[in-house]
Amino acid sequence: MVTPAVELEVDGRTVRVTNPDKVFFSLRGETKLDLVNYYLAVGEGALRGVYERPTMLKRYPDGAEGEFFYQKRVPEKGRPPWLETVRVSFPSGRHADELCPVDVAHVAWAVNLGCLDLNPWPVRRGDVDRPDELRIDLDPQPGVEWPTVRRVAMCVRDVLDEHGMVGWPKTSGSRGIHVNVRIEPAWGFLEVRRAALALAREVERRMPDDATSAWWKEERGERVFLDYNQNARDRTVASVYSVRANPEGRVSAPVTWDEVPDVEPADLTIATLPARYAALGDVGAGIDDVAYSLEPLLELARRDEAGGLGDAPWPPHFPKAESEPPRVQPSKARPH
Repeated sequence: MVTPAVELEVDGRTVRVTNPDKVFFSLRGETKLDLVNYYLAVGEGALRGVYERPTMLKRYPDGAEGEFFYQKRVPEKGRPPWLETVRVSFPSGRHADELCPVDVAHVAWAVNLGCLDLNPWPVRRGDVDRPDELRIDLDPQPGVEWPTVRRVAMCVRDVLDEHGMVGWPKTSGSRGIHVNVRIEPAWGFLEVRRAALALAREVERRMPDDATSAWWKEERGERVFLDYNQNARDRTVASVYSVRANPEGRVSAPVTWDEVPDVEPADLTIATLPARYAALGDVGAGIDDVAYSLEPLLELARRDEAGGLGDAPWPPHFPKAESEPPRVQPSKARPH
């Protein structure tokens, strides 16, 4: 039997929640309505991560343990008249009108479509070709223990500090840590990715046993991969307060740098975040206070290039870059 839909008033808008009693997280039994209410409880913080950003819909119609699909274009059917969108273009040359959240009602609307997490671009609608966010994605490879991820994150902090920048850490809600840096929207995707690659290589130099910038999995070993390609056009990362697709509903939760050495992702879930938010507020709220120049990291990139370190591989669906090395696994490369 299908449970009747409920209507919620959010930011002066009416948001309809269908199948509100459908279980989305099996460990404790949170429902779709519980998920919506979670986002309302952390609404200002969650909106901060997606505000005026093109946001791709990643939909889990059957909950966290079901199949998902990506939807870049906002569906026309059932779309409320107040919903805002922004047009973006992809490496293929195609374009789409994606969701552009401007209030918490937009977030709740997306959650009703089965979006557990929110996946925004690192740009705002005022200039969709110049990112205002540098994203550092620490992706532990198989065999890497959680304390290693935390140590690499602290090294990222050191490198940023030495280059006059402040990063804002958050758990990924899965196995990693993300660090976001607010930057001046003065550079394109190519330059931002180039800066991310330079930072990844610097962390790798400092922690060669624990960190790697190697794109090919066969070269990464049991290390934390700093995924510089998350800064390429059309790549998105789960934003702050996003709930991830696991039975316990872990959250990509902002934490302070003082918390990073001891943080445990299992403690940050849909069940615990509302109380933490009520007690502490949004610990990542300061990210918008200062926008940093990318120039110090670009100077690091220039030094790398002068020393013989050129571009690194791009994701497979991107056109071949002029200075990119051969896009083939080293073990499959033909000898010269």
